[in-house]
Amino acid sequence: MRVTSELWVSALVRRAFGAGGFAAVERRGAAEAGAVFVVARSRLGELRLFGPAPQTSYDEARPSDRLFTELASGTDAEAISARIAREARFDPDLWLVEVEVGEALLAELVPLRTP
Repeated sequence: MRVTSELWVSALVRRAFGAGGFAAVERRGAAEAGAVFVVARSRLGELRLFGPAPQTSYDEARPSDRLFTELASGTDAEAISARIAREARFDPDLWLVEVEVGEALLAELVPLRTP
C-alpha cells in the first residue's frame, strides 16, 4: 500500500531539515493522492524540477514506491514556475515542495528514474 501524499511530503520536509537542509511546502494538494513535484534549489541558484516518473519506470516487485524524473533544470525561475502552472492546470491537486539540500541527500530524498 502506498503512503498518502501528505505523509510522504511531511517525511521529505522532516528529513531535509534533519540533515541540515531546508524544505518548504509551496503548494498543498490532495492529502490522499495528489501528485508530488519537487523543486531542488542549489546554493548557486540552479533549479531542478522533479515530477512523478512514468508508470513504465516502476518495478513490479515494488509498485508502491514513489519515483521521480527530472522535468526541467536551469537558473530561469520563471520557466520552472510556468512548467508548474501548466502541471497545475492539468492536476489542480498537486503538491509542490522546494528543497535546498546537498546533491547526495537529494538522491536519498527523491528517488530518481530516467525516462
